[in-house]
Amino acid sequence: MKPLRSDFIDDLRRLRVLREFRERGTVTATADALHLTPSAVSQQLAGLAQDVGFAVTRRDGRRIVLTDRGVALLNHADAVFARLEQARHDLETWDEILRGELTIGAFSTACAGLLPAVLTSLRADYPDLQVSLRQLDPPELFDLLDAGRVDLALAVSFDGSPATRDPRYHRVDLGADILDVALPADHPLASEASIDLRALDDDLWITGTPDGCCAAITSTACAAAGFAPRITHRVDDWHAVTQLVARSHAVALIPRLAQQDLPSALVIRPTRPPHPQRHLFAAVREGAQNSPLLQTTLDHLTQAVSRAAQVDAHH
Repeated sequence: MKPLRSDFIDDLRRLRVLREFRERGTVTATADALHLTPSAVSQQLAGLAQDVGFAVTRRDGRRIVLTDRGVALLNHADAVFARLEQARHDLETWDEILRGELTIGAFSTACAGLLPAVLTSLRADYPDLQVSLRQLDPPELFDLLDAGRVDLALAVSFDGSPATRDPRYHRVDLGADILDVALPADHPLASEASIDLRALDDDLWITGTPDGCCAAITSTACAAAGFAPRITHRVDDWHAVTQLVARSHAVALIPRLAQQDLPSALVIRPTRPPHPQRHLFAAVREGAQNSPLLQTTLDHLTQAVSRAAQVDAHH
């Protein structure tokens, strides 16, 4: 095997392409994720093989797959990228003063129900820190995290989210966001302390788009209660959902993070156990978790989640 060329250490672009190929599985998907042409991706992979002196991919029928040596190279590359990320954050906070810019990417209900409190507490404690918020969902959220255009990702564990042990990320579990039943105030069950979902099998329902997290949770919860919901509206905007429910067009399951500024003609009631829920997590690039800036932000985030959970306990 040829020795690694010295300039290979200075140019990690081809390793990043190989790393993306591992996650995407095809040259075409890798090209789409990196905004390159498939031929450019193939050239990068061929150039990497020439640099290291061995094949990093091989043909398997009509597919291109990683070689065993390619897999081993990526195992080392994950550690290299993590150390580079750690070095970058160490140097940015060299004077031990939390300052600079930080971008958080998050799903819509976190932007409304969780992050305003986090941004307020960060601004009060660290006035030299500028935090920007972007509403994003997987897979775009994690594409931008990989590219360094987002520093911290806040997401729901669902299709499109990375695997729990994905070596590219340091992941922090933020617990569950419980979904409650939203009913019009004049609904026959509105006075109940809690709702048995089986009692709503004749009602019309609102859910999100079919491939969305909350739509899947609604279908699963209703199936566990012994019926399939009669879905009449598919709406992803929680404000619109609450307005439709308040005007007696249907019932819905609404996450507690989305229960902001509810109409007066709507009531929220918990379901009887087991409570439907979705699981939240935060992620940063592996190696960045020791950054004082990101550590502090994660601390404020987990504190905000804890405070929200205490409110939910008295729901």
